[in-house]
Amino acid sequence: MPCMKPNFSRRSLLGGGTMLAASSLLSNSAFSFAAPASSTSPIRLGIASYTFRKFDQAHLIEFMKELKTPYLNLKDVHLPMTPADQVAARAAEYRAAGMTLTAAGTIYFTKDDDDDIRSKFEYVKAAGIPIIVGAPTREVLPRVEKFVKEYDIKLAIHNHGTEDKQWPSPLDILAVVKTMDPRIGCCIDVGHTMRTGTDPVAAIKKVGPRVFDIHIKDLADGKVKESQVEVGDGIMPVPGIFRALVDIGYKGNVDLEYEIKADDPMPGVIKSFAYMRGVIAGMGLNS
Repeated sequence: MPCMKPNFSRRSLLGGGTMLAASSLLSNSAFSFAAPASSTSPIRLGIASYTFRKFDQAHLIEFMKELKTPYLNLKDVHLPMTPADQVAARAAEYRAAGMTLTAAGTIYFTKDDDDDIRSKFEYVKAAGIPIIVGAPTREVLPRVEKFVKEYDIKLAIHNHGTEDKQWPSPLDILAVVKTMDPRIGCCIDVGHTMRTGTDPVAAIKKVGPRVFDIHIKDLADGKVKESQVEVGDGIMPVPGIFRALVDIGYKGNVDLEYEIKADDPMPGVIKSFAYMRGVIAGMGLNS
């Protein structure tokens, strides 16, 4: 699909149409999932529920409806690892509210033990979720692979940057999983990727068909975790990331993981969504 190259700055986006988009997000008092500007785009914007970790399920659903996106990567704070019938019932509540449950996690696999790993796959199976965003240790990964095959649930290994001794960047993940079951791949966290000195755009292209999920954030300083800002206010090459995802035929989601201002995240989340939707519109991806 031919698309024009983007020719816009963060300042022009945030100073223009996208701020109008931000205000319009809250305009529907019924909180229906009216089609957002990016509804026909190959870039599907969602939320990593860790963004709203200090809020309960009811507030999470309300926030999602305000943002007009149904795509939700659930953290266990919002879907506790309880008995299977309770997990299924809770997942059904999200779906009844209009949510599409795209992934669960991050889920950690640190025990080289069948029972421990099976319990986590049973949890995701009960929720009817197709992807685990996971953080297995390298030692446990071969055992986890057996359960990926048994349950037919994808494992998207999440990279966590320079302080992560297991999986700093998606390229570290790819080096290990490239010969494993094709249902094992990456959840590329672009902020953590940048902090390792790896270009997120190049990483997406390199990982290619093993990109199963994207966690997006922005940084004012590409080496400093604590420099996170609203998407569009930092140095993250968001248009390049979106173009790379289109180029590799990515079918997953781009989940905002907004880790700052946990007590009052919505203003920053709204601003981030407005910027990303503006990028999508400016690149001609929603037509």
